[in-house]
Amino acid sequence: MANSAQARKRARQADKRRSRNQAQRSEMRTHIKRVLKQIAAGSKEGAEEAYKQAVPAIDSAVSKGLVHKNKAARHKSRLNVQIKAM
Repeated sequence: MANSAQARKRARQADKRRSRNQAQRSEMRTHIKRVLKQIAAGSKEGAEEAYKQAVPAIDSAVSKGLVHKNKAARHKSRLNVQIKAM
C-alpha cells in the first residue's frame, strides 16, 4: 500500500484511468463483435451498418491511446474484407 500522500493520489488516479480505459476498450470490442455477429448471420446490410458504427469507435480508441493505429487499421481492414466477401 502507498505510504505517502503523493503515492496514494497516484494510486487513486491509476484506478480511475484503468477503469475508464477498460470501459472504452470494451466498447470498441463490443462494436467489433456486433459486426462479426451480423457477418455470421449472413446479413450484409446489417453488417455494413454495424461496420459504420464500429469505425468511429475504433478510431476513438486510437485517439485515446488505447490501441495502436496499426491494430485499428488491421481490425477495420479485416472486417471490411469479410463484409465484401459476403
